[in-house]
Order: sequence, then structure tokens, then C-alpha cells
Amino acid sequence: MELQGKRILLIISGGIAAYKSLDLIRRLRERGATVRPVMSRAAQEFVTPLAVGALSASHVYTDLFSREDEQDVGHIRLARECDLVLVAPATADLMAKMAHGLADDLPSAVLLATDRPVLIAPAMNPVMWNAAPTRRNVETLKADSISMIGPMKGEMAESGEAGTGRMAEPLEIVAAVLDLLSPQDKPLAGKRAIVTSGPTHEPIDPVRYIANRSSGKQGHAIAAALARLGADVTLVSGPVTIPDPAGVAVNHVETADQMLSAVLSGLPADIAVMVAAVADWRVVSSAGQKIKKQPGEPPAPLQLAENPDILKTIGHHANRPGLVIGFAAETQDVETNGRRKLEAKGADIIVANDVSPATGIMGGDRNRVKVISRSGIEQWPDLSKDEVAARLAALIAERLSSTA
Repeated sequence: MELQGKRILLIISGGIAAYKSLDLIRRLRERGATVRPVMSRAAQEFVTPLAVGALSASHVYTDLFSREDEQDVGHIRLARECDLVLVAPATADLMAKMAHGLADDLPSAVLLATDRPVLIAPAMNPVMWNAAPTRRNVETLKADSISMIGPMKGEMAESGEAGTGRMAEPLEIVAAVLDLLSPQDKPLAGKRAIVTSGPTHEPIDPVRYIANRSSGKQGHAIAAALARLGADVTLVSGPVTIPDPAGVAVNHVETADQMLSAVLSGLPADIAVMVAAVADWRVVSSAGQKIKKQPGEPPAPLQLAENPDILKTIGHHANRPGLVIGFAAETQDVETNGRRKLEAKGADIIVANDVSPATGIMGGDRNRVKVISRSGIEQWPDLSKDEVAARLAALIAERLSSTA
């Protein structure tokens, strides 16, 4: 796992975004990290130490003057017995304390005492973020080599206001943690990759469309994993509800024709990973207005046309990337259909999986894949989609290094 053996000291400060820290703990632990939580007094007004302790499987530290925790100068021990100090959320108040060297509670004392890398994920009202004191504090923290992820643009949960101030999503924070703690070697540095993800929506009329079931989780995770290994990644995403991965250029599209055009515009590339669940058919002529039901009459027939085969187009393109990988979502004969697709599409690798409803793979967080190439078939165990992405990115790096 990507963070196996890594020790993360997670400081949770007081803001509504503290609820995201619960998911963040889960995301870090499923990648092998050990998470030791520190909570400010204000943080405990938003999430409970009981919930944080249950998810982290660790004692939760809350009090600078705890007789039990401080009998061996606990805040110094916390500050040093870790590989990274992560502050999520980082409030304006805690950032001000950090910038001015204050240490009047456990989180600020730990931050002043640590000699480990520090990553903060700011979260606050947009006016607070743009206030002159906060801007000065941000510059001071950057000058002090404090790493930062976010804040992001969006609507504020507590006020309904919109602007820059939302805490980065847990997976974006995990990506930043991986960047800080991963080896400096970037085996895909200098390589260009194009990844497709999500479904396509083929309009029937302004309110209806044809689509495949796809959340985009696997494709987005692969784009992020390639970027972590140093690749210059362009992600072409169909309509999804998940955030864009950090460190990746994203081109949002809707239809198969738009996706193909975006992929072709991304050439030349060294790597193509076609993960998107592209709709096989589109309506020949979509209606300009909503098609209304007529009482007593059957529905109007839909004349369908075949959509472009994006993987096949890239696999046989004159400007074909050096490594072309496709995905095969099957409900039966997974290996047989995967092998046929490998040959028909001109791919180097097909990642095939059984997406029958009982598997829960479509839209879920886990995947079980068979990696099919001309040298054979490799069955991977049940893994999170992020772990599948990390393994596939490592396989891509290995393949390209062996052909260099």
C-alpha cells in the first residue's frame, strides 16, 4: 500500500470542515498509514473524539495539560514521532498562531515543536481567506516551508456563501500527502499521458440521455496515480460528481464525439489509458424540445447510430501512443471478451472486470480486475480503486522502462 508504515499526525482544528476529517482518516488508513489524531477544543464542538478515535484506532490527544499524556512531555513526543504533520482543517486562527509562533494549546504547541514536514489544508469563510492578515500569514507560512493544499472554490456549508475557502476533499489531501512522502524518483517524469474517465451522455432531448453506469472513480484514480509518478496527465472526463484529481489537467466533456475529439487533441502522448464507459449508441437526431407523452399512443421510436470506438481509434491511430491500455467492463466471459478486445482494439493491455450488479463495482470504491496482455493474464486481488490505480501506474512505468 502506498503509505504503508508511514505515521501521520493529524491535527483537527475547529471548523465545520472538521467533519471531512473522518473520511480523511479512513482514506489514509486504507493506504496503510498510521493516523494519530490531535484535536483542538473547538474541533470537539464539530466532531467527537469518540468518532475520531474509532476511525483512527488510536488514542485522541486533546489537552496540553493532560497529566496522563504530558507526564513524558507528550506534545514533544507527538511532534517528533511521525513522518508528517497534517492539519485538516486549518482554521484562520490556527494559521495565525503558526505564523506568529504561538503555542497556547496542544495543536499549536505540537506545530511549534515539530521538525517534520507540515501540510495544512485551510478552510474558512471566503472573506476570512481574503482578509489582509490571513494573506500575510499565508505568505509567512510559505516562507517557513509549510506545504499547503487548497482552499478550493465552492459554496460554504455554514453560510451558503460561495468563493474560495472550502477545505480540499479528502482524496485531494491524500494525493498531497503522497507527493510529500513518496520517493523523489519519478519514473514517468517527462512522459505524457491521456486518461478517459466516467460515462458519456448522449442526448435524446434536452432532459433525457443514453448513458452507461460509471462514477469515474477508477479513471480519476488512475490519472492521479500517473501524475504522482511524474507524468504530465490530461484527464478527459465525462459527466461525474466526484472532484477533479489534484495535479492533473482536466477536460470536461459530455458526449462520445466530444470525448474522442478531446483525446485526439491530446496526442501525441506516451500513454493512453481509456477507462471511460463510453455509450455505444447515440440518437441519430436528438429532439430540440422535451418529447411529450401522448395519451394512448406508444412512445416515439428512437433511431440509433453507433458511437465512435475511442479505444480502437487510438489503438490503430497513425500517432498511436507507445502504450495503449483499455478497460473491459463485462458481465460474463470476462477473460474471453477481454482477449477479443485486446486484439480488436489494438491495445497493449486490457484491464477486465466483472461488473455484474452483485459485485458492486460500478459506482463502488473497490475493484477486482484481470490484467490481460499478449504475454498472459494476471488476476489481481480485491483492492480499493486507488490501489488498482497505483498498481497500474507502477506497471505502466515498468513497461515503459523496459522498452526505453
